[in-house]
Amino acid sequence: MLQPKRTKFRRQHRARSQSKGVATRGSEISFGEVAIKAVTAGEITARQIESARRTIARAVKRGGKIWIRIFPDKVLTAKGAEVPMGSGKGAPDKWVTQVRPGKILFEMSGAETTLMQEALKLATYKLPVKCKIISQDI
Repeated sequence: MLQPKRTKFRRQHRARSQSKGVATRGSEISFGEVAIKAVTAGEITARQIESARRTIARAVKRGGKIWIRIFPDKVLTAKGAEVPMGSGKGAPDKWVTQVRPGKILFEMSGAETTLMQEALKLATYKLPVKCKIISQDI
């Protein structure tokens, strides 16, 4: 699964305000021919990214090329069940990336267009944000 090799601090603030607005960077297809684009804002975990990647790879029978345009660089913490209030922030639990509407999540090329679109459609079911499939205007 994806996660940073090292970070400056073990824990981070939640910072929900970053999900306001639309994505300006990373909002156009750069590498592939067909892509998944986020329609709503949200947080995507490293496990969800890996699950979507595996779904795409299986659907095209490991053909074509896949680009993952997001990286989980924000850590979320969690405390154990039935832990009393106080005693500080919880331990690092999972890595997420914050996604805004318009952000390209995955790109693909090198296979039949209908097959790629079907593979990306299957991958959108694994993601917690609403997505749409877009293709390169040639």
